Amino acid sequence: MVDWIGLVVPIAYLSILVGSLATFSSLYRKRKTARATSLAPWFPPHLQRNIYLSLLHLEPEPASGKEKAATVPESVLKAALLRRATEDIHRILQLRNAKQALSSLLQRGSVGDDLWQRFTRAEKEVEEELRDVVNEANAYSPNWGQTIFQTANEMAANNHLRNRHDEIQNQATSEKQWWEQRRANIQSDFMKELDEGIGAAGTETSGKKEKAGPSTAGTGEGRGSDEDAVLVEGGGPMAGGKGGTKKKKGKK
Repeated sequence: MVDWIGLVVPIAYLSILVGSLATFSSLYRKRKTARATSLAPWFPPHLQRNIYLSLLHLEPEPASGKEKAATVPESVLKAALLRRATEDIHRILQLRNAKQALSSLLQRGSVGDDLWQRFTRAEKEVEEELRDVVNEANAYSPNWGQTIFQTANEMAANNHLRNRHDEIQNQATSEKQWWEQRRANIQSDFMKELDEGIGAAGTETSGKKEKAGPSTAGTGEGRGSDEDAVLVEGGGPMAGGKGGTKKKKGKK
């Protein structure tokens, strides 16, 4: 006979074990889902998408008399969809630039799992957004979904260049003022150094002149005495010669 009493114990143990594991897994999933939903989103609210959806679901105003109800033109909806795709391009570029750095920081343990969960959830949201944009574009015209992001990329690049140009123009005035002030300071410092050099040179030349004055005077006097001595010596023989001639004349 089968010992049912002996089998009850392992069956009860297995049932308790399986039930506890199932309860733990369900609680863990619920807690993980609640924690993921409580995390702050990676991107701010998608304003362009909200504008497009508002225009798409805008109810036409009631017409009075024979006039037709005013609806949103299709061109406006297409422009709003392009703006939405342009914002999606910006978000894709941000995710691509941040993914490599974030993964390396996660491997080093510098950031927690919460930040990585936020990033992965943002990637999923962007993928869903891209599918939605492609479907909306194909609804307006066939095969437009294949080229809408190319056009949006060109628009994003144009906007980036325009913003950069505006930043440079705004900085031009302040940079010009700074350079003018710096040039004025350099010029004033250079003029001060030049004046100081000229003053020092003037004092040196005046000192040299004062030292050279007495010496030149002494040399002048010495030259005069020498010349007088030469003249006296030169005049001696001539005087003697004249006296000799006079004596000879007297003898005759």
